[in-house]
Amino acid sequence: MQTSSNSQFKSRFGFIAAAIGMAVGTGNMWRFPRVAAANGGGAFLVALTIAMFVYAIPLLLAEMSIARKTRLGTVGAMRDFMGRKFTWIGGWLALVAMGVMFYYSVVAGWTLKYLVLSVQGTFAQPDITPELTQSIWEGFLSSPIQTIFFHGLSMFFGAIVIYKGVSAGIEKVTKIMVPTLFVLITLVAIRGVTLPGASAGLEFLFTPNLEYLLKSQTWLEAFTQAAWSTGAGWALIMTYAVYTKEKEDLSLNCFIVGFGDVLVGLIASTAILPTVYSLSPTIEVAEAAMASGNNGLIFVYLSALFGNMPGGTLIAIVFFAALAFAALSSLLSMIEVGVLNLQDAGWNRGKATLFVCVSGFIIGIPSAYSIHFLDNQDFVWGVGLLISGLLISIAVMKYGVEKVRCEDINHADSDMYVGKWWSFMIRIFPLVFVVIFGWWTWQAIGWYPGEWWKPFEVFSPGTMAFQWGIGALIMIWLNDWLADRIKPGKILSSEQNDKVKISNKKFSEGGIK
Repeated sequence: MQTSSNSQFKSRFGFIAAAIGMAVGTGNMWRFPRVAAANGGGAFLVALTIAMFVYAIPLLLAEMSIARKTRLGTVGAMRDFMGRKFTWIGGWLALVAMGVMFYYSVVAGWTLKYLVLSVQGTFAQPDITPELTQSIWEGFLSSPIQTIFFHGLSMFFGAIVIYKGVSAGIEKVTKIMVPTLFVLITLVAIRGVTLPGASAGLEFLFTPNLEYLLKSQTWLEAFTQAAWSTGAGWALIMTYAVYTKEKEDLSLNCFIVGFGDVLVGLIASTAILPTVYSLSPTIEVAEAAMASGNNGLIFVYLSALFGNMPGGTLIAIVFFAALAFAALSSLLSMIEVGVLNLQDAGWNRGKATLFVCVSGFIIGIPSAYSIHFLDNQDFVWGVGLLISGLLISIAVMKYGVEKVRCEDINHADSDMYVGKWWSFMIRIFPLVFVVIFGWWTWQAIGWYPGEWWKPFEVFSPGTMAFQWGIGALIMIWLNDWLADRIKPGKILSSEQNDKVKISNKKFSEGGIK
């Protein structure tokens, strides 16, 4: 099944840029430095490297293999790859990705707001303090007009790019945004490491406190970072891989994307940690900044430090531009998940893009209005992505792990041979999932002792089970309906072809215009 010229990445660099843009997000900029600092610095980097080979890379390769074999979005891919009765799994993958998109566009809006503030010189005041930046942050969050506006602005940007297609939109934009992101964050890192006292932050990051490798917390945080940061199991790279060329290498591209994502996190850490430790008046203030959570680290403490840095206004602009680029490039891939599935059902790209983006804007308004609602959605669908990864690994095992490795990954045009270690990692993936998922669930129970089962608490296991249950039941109920409305893919068997011939006839006659 060949795609049109505007529905395919024209170059390998274009795909890699888009895929790295998909993987690199706000988590690289604010979670990576904070978690690395709290888990032994260099020891965390060792654990993260291992997690990449055990979790992220195998799952990214699995996603790309499924996409290249089926040439369909998540719904059609699972129908053809696993069988008609498993179509609902593709619906689940899309549902979770959309669930993340609804609130992630709000977060992207935050980065745009702070880019505007930095251009206005808000953080250039020499007497600026964390208390002042805290009031700026709280004032912004308490203004629904502003939060909804910037949420809409991020969705509007995504709609324009996605509407233009793969080569003219996604590829063209990410080939500019991703290299620029690397340059911008590197400039901030260079400025950070040249500050007086920056060595304390660098030592904190790179000194391998090996005793941390004996702590379960370090490994669990490393695997969580590998899962969430690279986008493994999100079905995002599965969507992009549909548009790759037939002879495109999978294995080397996956390694480049995975470790390109880690590199951004490492550069961001090199930028943030020295800055925090250099400009904080005491070590206690620096530690408070690192422990203040994602929002507090970036929008409160780091924003205040820019005012005390020579050239801080310019550095603030560069930093928040990099943060915005990271957020928006990730948002594009989430929008494309929904658009591709609708195109597979017969929608034209324009109407599919309009529907996904308008729906995303409307459904995202509660997250823009309430930070507590956003936190809940982040928790529910963020952990739900782990389930998506589990389902993808099960799909590969059902199809045949070695069959995928030998026929799809190690094909004649591959630049890198992938050994049986990949098959082993896919087979033990359910065990890895149980450990990571169990850890997060156990933590959540501890947050709400005696009330963990309640479905309306922000971070309770009850709210996860409640929302996942509704979503899964809807997808299972719609299984046959979804299967009938997706066009035939590359590997659709003759038996499946007969089952969907009615929907295929509708699709050939034009589908939804």
